[in-house]
Amino acid sequence: MITIVLADDQALVRAGFRALLDAQDGMTVVGEAGDGAEAVRLARELHPDVVLMDIRMPGTDGLTATKTIGADASLDATRIIMLTTFELDEYVFEALRNGASGFLVKDTEPAELIQAVRVVASGDALLSPSVTRRLIGEYAARAKSPGAARELDVLTDREREVLGLVGTGMTNDEIAGTLFMSPATAKTHVSRTMMKLRARDRAQLVVIAYESGLVRPGWL
Repeated sequence: MITIVLADDQALVRAGFRALLDAQDGMTVVGEAGDGAEAVRLARELHPDVVLMDIRMPGTDGLTATKTIGADASLDATRIIMLTTFELDEYVFEALRNGASGFLVKDTEPAELIQAVRVVASGDALLSPSVTRRLIGEYAARAKSPGAARELDVLTDREREVLGLVGTGMTNDEIAGTLFMSPATAKTHVSRTMMKLRARDRAQLVVIAYESGLVRPGWL
């Protein structure tokens, strides 16, 4: 059963999401929050698989809440999907840097929302929509982390190569085909790279690949 916490300051929006998600087999909404502080409290209390987090809320906003959850080692298994009204939103980029696994615009089709929850709950990042990678490319060059390049010193040459391919949006199977290795080997390289760079998932690897210069905007 995929457990979900909804964080949005509009009760009507939460009610709509709850009705949709609770109607799905294998999903249940276990909590609702009206602001970021409540979302953090519920995440720590309930340890949900997924938090659907509105990025703009009064008081503690979704970006602050995402940073807090992303920095909490006890919540490593909790995945966050940001909800926004704008596709190219600099705050969403910051959320991806700080642990969010992807984002959706609020007018997303119901089937896409349900699929997104399943994808993120399985441990994958929500990187299939091209707009996610476009957003990262748009803001990464403006918000480079000073330590991004130095962090790559911990990687082997092969792991750097794999990181660059992850940054272009390739799946493990595509990486395997490009580098003439098995999908299992590709998955191992990706996992080791995440561990060495302390990335929660592939979304953070994509951000690091841009900020380090391994991938540049316009390559996708």
